[in-house]
Amino acid sequence: MHGVEWVVEAWGCSAALLKDQRGLAALFDSLISDLNLRPIGAPLWHPFPGSGGITGLCLLSESHLACHTFPEHASLCLNLFCCVPRAEWAFDAELRRRFGAREVSVRRLQRPYGIADTRAANE
Repeated sequence: MHGVEWVVEAWGCSAALLKDQRGLAALFDSLISDLNLRPIGAPLWHPFPGSGGITGLCLLSESHLACHTFPEHASLCLNLFCCVPRAEWAFDAELRRRFGAREVSVRRLQRPYGIADTRAANE
């Protein structure tokens, strides 16, 4: 058995959109709905003062969804971990469309839970 974790970075984003909590909340809502995730509560948001970005976290029964935005670097970091495999999601296309990202990196990691899972994943 294994889970899956996505580590996503987006660069060249609109600084204004990276400071828009509503846009980030809409991103979380889409991920939760499209992937049938199960939030334990409402997402928490922490906007940093001035030209700072936003940190968001949603605790899921299957693990977590988190993001950090850096308007001063025109970048967004997103992490989704699910304890059971999930379908793919269009991270690249959605971050380009929603935040104007010019470049997106999506790493999908299998997270094995035991030694036997690790051996099977490497064969």
